[in-house]
Amino acid sequence: MAELEFERPINDLKNKISELKAFMDEKKIDLSSELKHLEERLEKLESDTYENIQPWHRVQIARFQERPTTLDYIEHLFTDFIELHGDRLYGDDAAIVGGIAKYKGKPVTVIGHQRGKDTKENIRRNFGMPHPEGYRKALRLMQQAEKFNRPIITFIDTKGAYPGKAAEERGQSEAIAKNLLEMAGLTVPIVCIVIGEGGSGGALALGVADRIYMLENSTYSVISPEGAAALLWKDSTQAKRAAETMKITAPDLVKLGVVNDLIQEVRGGAHRDPKLQAKYIDDVLEKALNELCKRSKDELVQQRYEKYREIGTYAQATQSFQEESEEG
Repeated sequence: MAELEFERPINDLKNKISELKAFMDEKKIDLSSELKHLEERLEKLESDTYENIQPWHRVQIARFQERPTTLDYIEHLFTDFIELHGDRLYGDDAAIVGGIAKYKGKPVTVIGHQRGKDTKENIRRNFGMPHPEGYRKALRLMQQAEKFNRPIITFIDTKGAYPGKAAEERGQSEAIAKNLLEMAGLTVPIVCIVIGEGGSGGALALGVADRIYMLENSTYSVISPEGAAALLWKDSTQAKRAAETMKITAPDLVKLGVVNDLIQEVRGGAHRDPKLQAKYIDDVLEKALNELCKRSKDELVQQRYEKYREIGTYAQATQSFQEESEEG
């Protein structure tokens, strides 16, 4: 398995432990006390590293090539999944997958960004950056879900919508805006889970939900740390500094009230044990759907509206300031 830069000391120590075990077996020498000492050091190092993860480290984990994708979670969480293709206007977009499945025996609609696991698949899926037809396919499936009264579950994992000429010619901005508008008024439960990067409008187009959850090491932001650094300091190499400033990680966004809660990750990241990670998601997803399915259609729409109205803060000008402004 590939390693992240900040994990190198941990992996170096693991290699030393493996070498010591091999040496003990080969030479038939008892070095159990030394082995125990190294294993204790490893436990402490892992604890210190993973329990105090910095924002930039979370960005690196969210982007990790081996991190589980939407299709990985669909395999572990749902049964009888049938993928549906095309937007009925232009074509199909492999950067977004979606279809009908069963969750705990009940029919649901599942939609999510899909990136590749290798270069060939990344090219086919456009590195998880959807074109307009991807968002229109997603909307078609959401409208179908409303027609048949099926809950909607979305998985967010994209750097952002594809910014190329062809995407703009086919109405990228309009497609994203329409998804935001239509999702706000859907009368079925919507649960969104950010499983990797949640980048810009490309993420928001699947993110207007009754419940929004983030995996512990995922990110959700209007712009990438590199993009923010290039704008703020004219230097994209200041991405680490930007990540610490932007409040884009799950713990920060829960505190800010942008998302409902974070979902615990397997120690070291979801890629360490996708099946166990799916179990953590399952626990949260089941509870959310049980609560939301008890609400009437009007309650769902109204409470979704109120949820987004409450995000953010504003300052009200004093009366004297207003009077001065009017006089001026």
